[in-house]
Amino acid sequence: MDYPIVGFRFAVLFLVGGAVPNPLDLRFQKVSGLSAEVTTKPVVEGGQNLYTQKLPERVSYGNLILERGLVIGSPLNIEFNVAMSLFKFSPCNVLVTLLSEDKVPLAAWMFLKAYPVKWSTAALDATQSGALIDTMELAYTQMQIMRV
Repeated sequence: MDYPIVGFRFAVLFLVGGAVPNPLDLRFQKVSGLSAEVTTKPVVEGGQNLYTQKLPERVSYGNLILERGLVIGSPLNIEFNVAMSLFKFSPCNVLVTLLSEDKVPLAAWMFLKAYPVKWSTAALDATQSGALIDTMELAYTQMQIMRV
């Protein structure tokens, strides 16, 4: 591949107990939060004054952030509403796949045991005619990066 990979062709798939995903819950305008970071612990060695050792402690992840136009009748909206209203969570795995021009997977990110932590809707503004955007934020236990 001799050209840069573009990031505007992607799919998001919620893997919930083998159920067929709702087509409304596959399409998103924007996905962010694809990051992992190793946190370190400084260790001072006796007699060593030039530097401090940094030992890896654990991997930490940001939240997965999904943005899309406001959707009515979405099972994903129901899951977020149950989490935010009843404080009941049903973690599931989420697969984000980067696609080529021919819709062939190029890379993917699997988010394990994802659950809702934030849900917001853009401001209602009588001076704007754009789509009303919902932002959904998920925490998860682990991210697995897959390069095809």
